[in-house]
Amino acid sequence: MTTLLRYQPWSVHRELLNEFNRYFDRADASNGATAEWTPAVDIEEYADKFVLYADVPGVDLKSVEVTLEKGVLTLSGNREKAAEAAGVEARRIERSHGRFFRRFSLPDTVDGEAVTAKGGNGVLEIAIPKRPAAQPRKIVVSH
Repeated sequence: MTTLLRYQPWSVHRELLNEFNRYFDRADASNGATAEWTPAVDIEEYADKFVLYADVPGVDLKSVEVTLEKGVLTLSGNREKAAEAAGVEARRIERSHGRFFRRFSLPDTVDGEAVTAKGGNGVLEIAIPKRPAAQPRKIVVSH
């Protein structure tokens, strides 16, 4: 008998991930009302930026809208329904179509003016730079 164990490379850093997810995992309550499907998303943090990868296969990137307003990053777009072929006797449909919508609350450390987005091979990549950390300033006391 073989025993399978789930590989959890981040289990050591659980507290750090929980704090990280607190910023990014807050879904807007209106998501369910305005979207037919939700793209899967991976988020990575680096010293100088966050990078968000959203799976949007079959979505025309021209139809994707990425906005940042008041610390909330919003992704939205549409995947068209596949054309139905004539003569199909049975069909099983698992791929969602229609409008998607996803929101993420960003930490105060991001530089909202420098966010960029690009896509390819069904993946939307959004780079969210961090602002340089404020350095303490030495104040000279005059006599």
